[in-house]
Amino acid sequence: MADQLSPDEKYNLITRNLQEVLGEEKLKQVLQERELKVYWGTATTGKPHVAYFVPMSKIADFLKAGCEVTILFADLHAYLDNMKAPWELLELRVKYYEQVIKAMLESIGVPLDRLKFVKGTDYQLSRLWMRSI
Repeated sequence: MADQLSPDEKYNLITRNLQEVLGEEKLKQVLQERELKVYWGTATTGKPHVAYFVPMSKIADFLKAGCEVTILFADLHAYLDNMKAPWELLELRVKYYEQVIKAMLESIGVPLDRLKFVKGTDYQLSRLWMRSI
């Protein structure tokens, strides 16, 4: 779908339903040259709920516009929030969040080929250090 959209159509999808858009001209310029790369992060502190459809609707717009979207699961942040959840539970939550988010996007007909997931701990800490916490 995104391959068939003009840069103006992509811009309209990317910016629809936003309160404010900063750098409109730069955004339009980039869309003339390449696809955007978008990042969204969330802490895996509990169960995803119906309110997740709000950011998912915007992520859906990004994906439909051909953007490369990376969702970061802030698992270290989730651990530090209350330091009660064991690492094993946080690992399961990350997997659960990924499945729920994919299902939400698929349920509204969004292509997932430009979507990837990463964990904060993949970048922030070594596994050896985390086990010593």
